[in-house]
Amino acid sequence: MVLTKEGQELLKRMQAYADLQNFKLNPDKKALEGIIIALLRNKEFKGQIYCPCRVVTGNKEQDRKIICPCVYHQGEIELQGLAFCSI
Repeated sequence: MVLTKEGQELLKRMQAYADLQNFKLNPDKKALEGIIIALLRNKEFKGQIYCPCRVVTGNKEQDRKIICPCVYHQGEIELQGLAFCSI
């Protein structure tokens, strides 16, 4: 799978964020690319890079919490060692 230019840019942003937070992105390149593609698909069809593992409700206030990086990722990483989406 080859990422589009937009996908490559998103990956760079995600890597920069991970570096700042002292996180590591999923070392499985195929899985990581799949998540990036799903995020971009959500942006295309739903207007934001919503976490592909969460349900978009249509309530903008509620859904803002699941825009990547979602509000849940830090707690999930602390508890499980990775975010629910495995990014």
